[in-house]
Amino acid sequence: MSAVPVPQVAARVAQVAAGRRGRARRRRSVTGVLLLVVVALFATSLMVGQTFYGPGEVWRVLIGEPVPGASFTVGELRLPRATLGLLTGLAFGLGGVTFQTLLRNPLASPDVIGISSGASAAAVVAIVVFGLRDGAVSLVAVAVALATAAVIYGLSYRHGVAGTRLILIGIGIAAMLNSVVSYVIVRAAQWDLPMAMQWLNGSLNNATWSDVVPLLAALVLAGGVLLLLGRALDTLRLGDDTASALGIAVERSRLLLIGTAVVLIAFGTAATGPIAFVAFLAGPIAARVVGPGGSLQVPAALMGATLVLAADLVGQFLFDTRYPAGVITGVLGAPYLIYLLIRTNRAGGSL
Repeated sequence: MSAVPVPQVAARVAQVAAGRRGRARRRRSVTGVLLLVVVALFATSLMVGQTFYGPGEVWRVLIGEPVPGASFTVGELRLPRATLGLLTGLAFGLGGVTFQTLLRNPLASPDVIGISSGASAAAVVAIVVFGLRDGAVSLVAVAVALATAAVIYGLSYRHGVAGTRLILIGIGIAAMLNSVVSYVIVRAAQWDLPMAMQWLNGSLNNATWSDVVPLLAALVLAGGVLLLLGRALDTLRLGDDTASALGIAVERSRLLLIGTAVVLIAFGTAATGPIAFVAFLAGPIAARVVGPGGSLQVPAALMGATLVLAADLVGQFLFDTRYPAGVITGVLGAPYLIYLLIRTNRAGGSL
């Protein structure tokens, strides 16, 4: 067997290095564009409404100068709403892509496998049955979302966690929880229905700084942990055996990643309700625009923020009737879910 000539080896190495540099440049460029889009949508959310305020007036409000009319409208109404939308999108995008990468399946999204359904069922029961409100509802939603994730993980564990088994069990748990929601809604008193339905649809209406602060804390802490575990997440994508050979503590890393992602999704859901399909869509869309190779955590988080902020603007101003952001993202996400199931079935996959 003849040896490969050195010039050919050098040319091949140079070609691979050039490809890596090109993919890195594309990743940086696309991430920068996504960041600019998020900033533009955030600024637009502060400027537009029944009264339009220009960039100068908005900036003066942001730096604390009194501006007649704008100080209240922008500072007390639009700014908490836009901030909550931004943080929720970041949380859903980052948490969703963590699940999808870890389980190597685009269907492994928190709103598909039942975690968001757990938070929804808990919130509806808390509102309708126990008469809880505001922070108490959020606390119950977070606790039950964590418990739902633990149950799904426990039922799917058998000498490790297979992505397909976890997804199927999660879909079954979600169906059960959605049945609970339907039953409670049917039996609810008329005065409880508006709050319960607003929570179920996923909405930024009535956003306040008290909603923003817990989510910001969760995003800083849980999001920081997920970013620090980015190398372990990318390695686990190669398979348990490969990750273990590369020095990753597989089960410990998987549990930590899942637990942290669930915390992030739970706090986001508790703040706004389950804004449908954001966690499901953000990762695949980011993967398409960014290209292969490298971590999707930051691009997916920015894509999640883009989806929530854009959906809120569309729901407020594009139609005669105002729609919650979750209704708009649901209209976008449902066809993609059907397409993904059909494509997977044609490819011969089980999911």
